[in-house]
Amino acid sequence: MDTKAQGLETWSHRSHNTTRGLSVLSVVWTIVAIQIATPAFAGPREQAQRIHERIAGVPPSAAVLDQMAAKTAAGDLAGAAAIATDASTFYSVTLKNLVTPWTNRDQTVFAPLNDYTATVIGMVRDDVAFNTVLSADILYTVNAGGLPAPSAANNDHYAMAETNAVDLKATLVASTQSTVYGLPVEATSGIWTTRAGSSAFFIMGTNRAQFRFTMINHLCHDMQTVMDTTRPSDRIRQDVARTPGGDSRIFLNNCVGCHSALDPMAQAFAYYNYDTTSTQLVYTANMVQPKYLINSQNFSDGFVTPDNSWSNRWRAGPNAALGWDSTLPGSGMGAKSLGQELAASDAFAQCQVTKVFQTVCFRAPTSTADQATVATIKANFKAGGYKLKQVFQQSAAACAGQ
Repeated sequence: MDTKAQGLETWSHRSHNTTRGLSVLSVVWTIVAIQIATPAFAGPREQAQRIHERIAGVPPSAAVLDQMAAKTAAGDLAGAAAIATDASTFYSVTLKNLVTPWTNRDQTVFAPLNDYTATVIGMVRDDVAFNTVLSADILYTVNAGGLPAPSAANNDHYAMAETNAVDLKATLVASTQSTVYGLPVEATSGIWTTRAGSSAFFIMGTNRAQFRFTMINHLCHDMQTVMDTTRPSDRIRQDVARTPGGDSRIFLNNCVGCHSALDPMAQAFAYYNYDTTSTQLVYTANMVQPKYLINSQNFSDGFVTPDNSWSNRWRAGPNAALGWDSTLPGSGMGAKSLGQELAASDAFAQCQVTKVFQTVCFRAPTSTADQATVATIKANFKAGGYKLKQVFQQSAAACAGQ
């Protein structure tokens, strides 16, 4: 065979081998793709382990796995999830990581343990009605040796508890802000008046941040998603310019969309300020904080805040879809009644359930099936006394086989 023929034969042989190799590789990748696309069958033990890991963040012990597997084998997935929510790491890891971003403007999970986070964790552990989280005179402290006393002026009590890796499930103790911090009972308003909540959202500014971050964290809406330029503008404060940049259309088409409802509701916080010198919340009963009257020259004919009365302008118009409770008046005095108004909305319940579902199922409930599941869990949440721990249990049970 001449050199040219040998070359052609070698090329043909290599080409055949290459094609054969590509064919085998294609088959392998096809098999892998099928395996990824096809959910593996999850038996009772696999379901039990999955539930525990998603709720507690760690695998269960052999004994706990046996208990949970017995529940899943009997079809009681929620019962298995209830065992998982008894794990210490559910409180110190899963809940802490969920709640901590709510406590700061940067929305970071890396903030230290604080009274806001500890109070929410305690409420979940004790099945305290979660619709009181914005209004109750409530505070959870840590009962463990070697800790500084809880203080309205610093976070040392909670930071040291975290440094010492204290078991929050075992050591959190229910108390009140009026007892521990000395706030008047009427001034206490759930997580809003915790030290962490006030230092993040009542500090300087105009107290509008407290309302905005409540919308983000507890109703799952930022202000731009609820803009409504059809609401009356009569209670927008003086500090909002009516002709920003010399163009009144900007005010009418943009600013009004938020401030027409934001300002009447944020008025509930008119007696609060976080003092950076004393590093604690200040409440001035029957006296409007100066921050509500700043920049009055921006529009002197604007609203001058006289007290802490508030009104919910969203009960009419497109944001009526947030589902306001018709048994409440939609107006009142002070933060406590505003917190009750917001937490009674359907949007509040929807937000809590959606966040928990995402936490334990590792996906947003975008499919029709997931949305139906969330709707059922939300109905149970509202009818069952707003127990957030049960939302974790029901959500984990719903996606145990996935």
